Amino acid sequence: MHTAILTFDGYNELDSLIALGVLNRAPGSRVSIASPAPRVTSMNGVTIDAMIGLEEACTADAVIVGSGSKTREVVEDPAIMSTLARLDPARQLLAAQCSGTLVLARLGLLDDVPACTDLTTKPWVLAAGVEVLNQPFFARGTLATAGGCLASAYLAAWVLARLHGLEAAEHALHYVAPVGEKDEYVERALRNVTPYLEPAVASS
Repeated sequence: MHTAILTFDGYNELDSLIALGVLNRAPGSRVSIASPAPRVTSMNGVTIDAMIGLEEACTADAVIVGSGSKTREVVEDPAIMSTLARLDPARQLLAAQCSGTLVLARLGLLDDVPACTDLTTKPWVLAAGVEVLNQPFFARGTLATAGGCLASAYLAAWVLARLHGLEAAEHALHYVAPVGEKDEYVERALRNVTPYLEPAVASS
């Protein structure tokens, strides 16, 4: 199963790279940083190479839209948004982290779905006509959003549970959780995620 993490110039390292690390804990998981350019630089000056382009990302089994300091520029870029218009919740999981929620909103994918985002992005998502929830994670069907950088682990756990099963999500979270707090951390994360899983996944 292939998950693409959309990562734009000015990206937030915590959003894209925490998700990358957690998702890669599942055997058989392919995770790619997807960008519109061969290289992107984070809001803190960390430059990374893209693994795939946006066109290939649109064919992935799951797509996470990462956040960053230039998301409002992204949603005003016709070339980027026309490519991302190929994203389809009928055939893939679509998730967004913090300001990435604005991308899904502007694509019209959250018209009847409330969403989570960070406090800075909240007014922009509201202006796009989307209800914003005061919680770290929410999902409906194949759409999920998370608010707050460290909620990226919740978003990754949801993707893992949907693509690889709940046990895979538990193992990945347990691996990255702080020593001495692992059970507590996993329990809290799953408490936020499992209410939004399909019944067959949540009971697996």
